[in-house]
Amino acid sequence: MTAATRGLIASWTALAVAACTHAPGPALAVAPASGRQVINPPGIAPLVAAYSVAIRSGDQVFVSGMTGIKPGTQDIVSGGVTPQTRQTLENIKTSLQAAGATMADVDECTVFLKDMADYAAMNAVYIEFFRVDPPARATLAVTELPRPAARVEIKCSARIRQR
Repeated sequence: MTAATRGLIASWTALAVAACTHAPGPALAVAPASGRQVINPPGIAPLVAAYSVAIRSGDQVFVSGMTGIKPGTQDIVSGGVTPQTRQTLENIKTSLQAAGATMADVDECTVFLKDMADYAAMNAVYIEFFRVDPPARATLAVTELPRPAARVEIKCSARIRQR
């Protein structure tokens, strides 16, 4: 292996390590070997470093399950499912924007609710973000979410369209 190859591998490794840390900095990092872009917007760090907030691969964006965490903290917003759904969707919107996408680019969402009695309240907020041509969606009841205070988690995928 040449010195240039070792240097290139070291650079890629450093970039991958930087993409997995969540200190303030760029929201976007490219993993050169795969062409995937790791999206970790400042203030919206994952609960653990075992996943990225979002991944952009070509014109596709995959946003990990998000909850109503207040940006810059690890605290879930208070007040129940309505403010949590709003903050969750704002966090998704921020993640999509960091990847070059918008809410209008979202094709599919999966909603996880701790209590189906919250469905109508969640849906009322969800509609505010997807008024026209809403994405395909599944809503599932779950017994637990990674954050005990969370009532809702939403993941989605998008395809960036030409504007």
